Amino acid sequence: MTRTLASALLMVTLASPVLAQAPDNPLAAARDLYASARYDEALAMLNGLRPLESSNPTNLRSIEQYRSLCLLALGRAAEAEAAIAAVVAADPMYLPTETEAAPRVRTAFSEVRQRQLPEIARSRYAVAKASFDRKDFASAEQQFRELLRLIDDPDMGGRLGDLRVLVQGFVDLSTASVAPPPEPKKEETAAPAPAPAPPVPDPQRVFTADDEGITAPTAVRQDVPRVPVQIASQTRDRGILDVTIDELGRVVSAKLRVSLHPIYDSQLVAATRDWRYHPATLNGKAVKFRKIIQITVTK
Repeated sequence: MTRTLASALLMVTLASPVLAQAPDNPLAAARDLYASARYDEALAMLNGLRPLESSNPTNLRSIEQYRSLCLLALGRAAEAEAAIAAVVAADPMYLPTETEAAPRVRTAFSEVRQRQLPEIARSRYAVAKASFDRKDFASAEQQFRELLRLIDDPDMGGRLGDLRVLVQGFVDLSTASVAPPPEPKKEETAAPAPAPAPPVPDPQRVFTADDEGITAPTAVRQDVPRVPVQIASQTRDRGILDVTIDELGRVVSAKLRVSLHPIYDSQLVAATRDWRYHPATLNGKAVKFRKIIQITVTK
């Protein structure tokens, strides 16, 4: 990185940070020191601000941008790159736009993001999975959806495809597990109007747990086959199965959303033909139902 890149980064920082807009702010003073070529003093002031703004991602990002400028001006390119890395760690989705930064600045950010995003994604998956395991499904759903955005970022370059499939499965599970809001308390009336006749379910429609008034099916027989010894070491411990259950409680379609092993997947789908359920009901009528099942295999 060169002084030309430092000047371009300065254009980004002057145009966007919240802290730099206040004339009496310490960051504004650091900017003035930089403009006066007093790079060591500006860097010392910025280093002092870092612990004070550690809990504010926006301000911390601005501080690290200014630090990278000073470090570049002092010829400390490796440390400047580390400052950019701190910006990415604080806000992985941040990338200067074409109107905010010169191409060389965007390239520098992009190169750092390409290195860091896979590890950040894995770390965020662990956090989201912990929320799911605590049955905090609302938080887990939001975290998994944000993780999908991160995995789909162009700088990810299509990496972590297997993780994306797993995350999408957990999004579906979290959505299905979020408890519906409590129904509002009904006010008592002296002469309530007679309730309308319940609608007749559409025989072609496939319902889910999100549909109002639906009673989900319950398993009568749902035997999961054991994993063959020959492929046990290559098989995942958990998968996600999507099945459709008809009005007679039979599985009429089955599809793996998260695969365990190609050979075992076929055995598992074949086993669903013998599964039986008490069918889902709507207003007392049996209906088709789409069910998401997390499969935990026995090896």
